[in-house]
Amino acid sequence: MKLTDAKLRNLSETGKYFDGGGLFLDYAKTGGKYWRLKYRSNGKEKLLALGVYPAVGLKDAREQAMQARMLIQSGIDPAEQRKVGKAKAEKEAVNTLQAVTAEWLEHQAARWEPVTLQRIQASLENDILNILGARPLASITPLEIMAAVKVIEARGAGEQAGRVLQRVKAIFRWALIHGRLQSNPMVDLVPSEILRPREVKHRAAIDDRELPEFLARLDAYDGELHTISALRLLILTATRPGEARGARWDEIDLDAAVWTIPAERMKMRQEHRVPLSRQALAVLQQMRPISERLELVFPSPFYSTKPLSENTFNSAMARMGYKYLATAHGFRALFSTVANEAGWRPDVIERQLAHKERNQVRAAYHRSTYMAERTQLMQWWADYLDARRAGQTLTMPQWARG
Repeated sequence: MKLTDAKLRNLSETGKYFDGGGLFLDYAKTGGKYWRLKYRSNGKEKLLALGVYPAVGLKDAREQAMQARMLIQSGIDPAEQRKVGKAKAEKEAVNTLQAVTAEWLEHQAARWEPVTLQRIQASLENDILNILGARPLASITPLEIMAAVKVIEARGAGEQAGRVLQRVKAIFRWALIHGRLQSNPMVDLVPSEILRPREVKHRAAIDDRELPEFLARLDAYDGELHTISALRLLILTATRPGEARGARWDEIDLDAAVWTIPAERMKMRQEHRVPLSRQALAVLQQMRPISERLELVFPSPFYSTKPLSENTFNSAMARMGYKYLATAHGFRALFSTVANEAGWRPDVIERQLAHKERNQVRAAYHRSTYMAERTQLMQWWADYLDARRAGQTLTMPQWARG
């Protein structure tokens, strides 16, 4: 006899109460009432749990039993399918975009300076993770990523949109390689086919004719000594702003007059040895009584364990009257232009700028033979700046022309 709602409500004795087709209610001695479906799969008798009465009523139990029987008729074991579904759900729960991004960032952290890591993490959290972070990675579609990236572009941050897209693609690629995805749905997202073309704007640089006035303003600038000294070293060494701001005392050999920047702080991830001119050494000697006991050569005036902030140089230049006219990074372009026009060898200049040589044989040659020439070049550059400060010019010495 089939079960009814009335009979279920009035059960008083424990035992098994059958409804037909293998479905029954197991009234346990502990007081629990459990729906079960008895079936056979591959010649073995099995039980499938369908829920607890009364949370699962008679109608719902029958519906579940019918769906299970349909699977059995198709040759599918409903219990095994449930296990697969549960495993998939558990995997997706730990494979959310938020969780995998955190693992990717941890994996990549050693490649970046802390400030770079923070900037990348913030861009992902603000523009991607706050929308899609809780979703399983496998459930996110290319259209959703494209829509999120275009929102960034729409607010006028086209360059940022391109960077975020590349970072998301890198996360999905990492997930595929490490077995967190079966396939990478983002592989065909090409920035040029999603984002509008942007006009490339080169960083503004001071012209050689403007050097005397700029150097006079720098000499008269009444800002923090940390900032002034760091900016001087940046100009004297033609390094990148981040490399100068993050300079550490253990990287600098004052006796050998060499600053060795480790690979993890370089854009190209290759160690870079910078010859130090007499003028650059003087800057460092000026900072010794202030920061030699610390790790950083140019620590923040407010937090001694942190470097000068990313905007320090350009803010100082803005206060000197060069807002929108020049950037700190632009001194590398000025150095390159002046040195090339003076006749220094292009290969030597490129090596001093730490531009990566794609030819590995030539790259090894550059590292092994250009240090002497670069030492001469950087002393000439420092002397050139002194000459320009006095309104004069300095040509490349005859002995350096080879």
